Amino acid sequence: MAEKNEGVVATERSAAGGGAVRLLGLLTMLGGAVLLIAGAAVWFTVQSQLADERITVSADAEWFAGEKIDGPLTAYAEAQVIEKHALEASGGKTYAELDRTDPTRETVMTGSFLRSSLFTSVVSFGIAAMAMGLGLLFAMIGWSLTTIGRRLTPAP
Repeated sequence: MAEKNEGVVATERSAAGGGAVRLLGLLTMLGGAVLLIAGAAVWFTVQSQLADERITVSADAEWFAGEKIDGPLTAYAEAQVIEKHALEASGGKTYAELDRTDPTRETVMTGSFLRSSLFTSVVSFGIAAMAMGLGLLFAMIGWSLTTIGRRLTPAP
């Protein structure tokens, strides 16, 4: 009788554990969906804002010359060109190296601000991509947990 009773208790524990695992799986999938949607929203918002500026990559860029800046690669390419132009204008000196009275200091400062803005968009794209990747990963883990939870729960 004790053996039979232990089997019933084990089945009840398995059923309770299966339900908890399924719940955890559903919550993980929900969290993954939120991350995926939020990441996509950020990506498309940054892309839209960059496109609205109607900036194209400079003709002398190493990559993407003449293309519209609306993504991380084109933004990075233009930031590199801005640095090249600023250094050419200043004789190879950075903003911090220029004398306060140097007339090119303002040009170099503007270039630095533009580069920072473009790099901010590049970082934003990266974070959005990471959020989408984590969302997909969490969704897959959640799906796996719900599958395991179903197998732990005995059929009625």
